Amino acid sequence: MAREIVFYGHYFLDFYSSLDDKVKEKVKYVLELIKQVDRVPEKFLAPIVGYDGLFEIRVEYQSNIYRIFCCFDQGRLVVLFNGFQKKSQKTPRIEIDRAMRLKFEYFNTELK
Repeated sequence: MAREIVFYGHYFLDFYSSLDDKVKEKVKYVLELIKQVDRVPEKFLAPIVGYDGLFEIRVEYQSNIYRIFCCFDQGRLVVLFNGFQKKSQKTPRIEIDRAMRLKFEYFNTELK
């Protein structure tokens, strides 16, 4: 059974629209993998340690690294939040905090 991927707000689409075409293709490939593969390798999807239920989708293209934060809802639904281009080894705290705020909003809104 395939997972469904949804976007919360405009955050992911804003990020995605800023990418060049080759990076967009790689993002689409990784999202398709997440939709279809039962056990997604950590190279592509990994939990953020210490942040309950928050995951990062990992996309690498050439020497650039991109991250998209997400969570699961109802087990099979992947909800995408913000994304960014990673410029250092450590994920910026501001990006994690933004993702946690969006996750909180998502689960506490009646529009779901």
